Amino acid sequence: MNRHAIQHIVDSSYCFPISPKQITLRLRTAKNDIERAWVIYESKYVIADRQQKVEMKKKFSGGLYDYYSVTLDLTDTRIGYVFYVYDGEEYYFFSEDGLTKTYNYALGYYNFFQYPYINEADILPKVEWTEHAVFYQIFVDRFNIGNKESDKSYINCKWGDIPNPKTFAGGDLKGITQKLDYIKSLGVNTIYLTPIFKSISNHKYDISDYMEIDKQFGCNEDLKELVESAHSKGMRIMLDAVFNHCSDELAQFQDVKKKGRDSEYYDWFVIHGDKPDTEAGNYEMFAACEYMPKFNTSNPKVQEYLCNIGCYYISEYDIDGWRLDVSDEVSHDFWRRFRKEIKAAKKDCIIVGENWHDASNYLKGDQYDSIMNYAFTKACLDYFATGDLDAKGVSEKLNDLLARNTDTVNSMLLNLLDSHDTHRFFSEVGKDRSKMASALALLFIFPGMPCIFYGTEFFTEGGYDPDCRRCMDWKGYEEGKYDESVELIKLLANLRKEYNLASMETVVYAEGDILVVKRIGVDVELTLCVNMTENEACFADKSVKAFSYDLSIDRRK
Repeated sequence: MNRHAIQHIVDSSYCFPISPKQITLRLRTAKNDIERAWVIYESKYVIADRQQKVEMKKKFSGGLYDYYSVTLDLTDTRIGYVFYVYDGEEYYFFSEDGLTKTYNYALGYYNFFQYPYINEADILPKVEWTEHAVFYQIFVDRFNIGNKESDKSYINCKWGDIPNPKTFAGGDLKGITQKLDYIKSLGVNTIYLTPIFKSISNHKYDISDYMEIDKQFGCNEDLKELVESAHSKGMRIMLDAVFNHCSDELAQFQDVKKKGRDSEYYDWFVIHGDKPDTEAGNYEMFAACEYMPKFNTSNPKVQEYLCNIGCYYISEYDIDGWRLDVSDEVSHDFWRRFRKEIKAAKKDCIIVGENWHDASNYLKGDQYDSIMNYAFTKACLDYFATGDLDAKGVSEKLNDLLARNTDTVNSMLLNLLDSHDTHRFFSEVGKDRSKMASALALLFIFPGMPCIFYGTEFFTEGGYDPDCRRCMDWKGYEEGKYDESVELIKLLANLRKEYNLASMETVVYAEGDILVVKRIGVDVELTLCVNMTENEACFADKSVKAFSYDLSIDRRK
């Protein structure tokens, strides 16, 4: 047995409570290294020889490791436990002392794994409405012009022109409100807006006033109308919180530029010197953008200021979520405070971080509910676009990603193929509509919340930012150019709702050249088969064409 591969970590994605009386345990082993695994457990205060033994199930199989899992229903949540594994020849115990041929239960309190007590505050609760959530991300300036009477003198391009970093096309909040019925018709029930607050840019990620809707997008009443209209249609609105940095035109930063250390806001930012110097760049900023100074989110006054903004848009406009920009560069201390205040204002307000990498430390129930799942995006690119992963490779990658987080987190991850920060996925797959359709099928069938970037249903092309931020082709839609992809998204969204995929088990594996994703429920099983080879391939009695997919539904009752 590979002793170097076996792993269990308490209070992590290998050990997490899912209710006040339930806990899930996982054990990692080398791939195909063992045949069976059990967990032996009991209250850590009970004398030896009272243990219970439960067999574990191989839940995920990644590139290097297998992951065994079991969920225990407990009476006493103060448990001590060890694992018992069989490699086909020998049986071993696995405890904090590692692998051993024998185990002394009488002295177990020295070296068993333990979960001391399930405290309800340490359980990451599932935001219930996410079970059926389908997101739609909108870059506001490029979606739709609704208010024809407002000042449009800032517009410097024709609708549909290829954008550059300084392009203003005229999309606004009223334009989104006017298209709510269209968005809902896709099967979408949650809209994520890029920033809408006062800013000199088209993207609004450099905010100069968080309490004012940018005039290009409308006014505060337009936001209220949008949220109320969305709610009346059973839809939700998530806004973008840019709390890592701000515009250098923010009043507090301007005060520091004038007064230096004498400003009451000097410690709101991270300045290396008496006064911020743009040319010297002597202050922390987003990337290398001197016009976006970084907040000192370890400062309690900054925390109060930003938390008040987060709560204000809940209390005044009843928004349903915050997406957190550059969230991994903001202090854990701030996000813990932010979560408490946001959840106190609205318990089911979702908090989604922009963490491109492993964010498990943020997803333990004290900070975010979810992240934008760019690891899923990369796996899809490697499989559908570049071919760097074959069916076996992508199945292993997807299993490893599922094993990275708890089951609760996986169910709430915001899965996406592209966004305002990436190349358009349709362009990445060489404008191949079959590959795009297959990727969409995986997006909707995989655990988590699917997120469509506006225009995906119109086969919008585009390279890296700002090219990915092109205008919606409403004229083409009205002419019926995109009926096929629009109908596909409707179909996939309806499947998620009709069969309640969030309640189903997930099995991902490769069968020859076919990627297989099964969602298994009590009385129904959905099977997605994807073939990204040049040849037709078979799975069971089904034939899957080259660069295509097959989705079947088996009702067992």
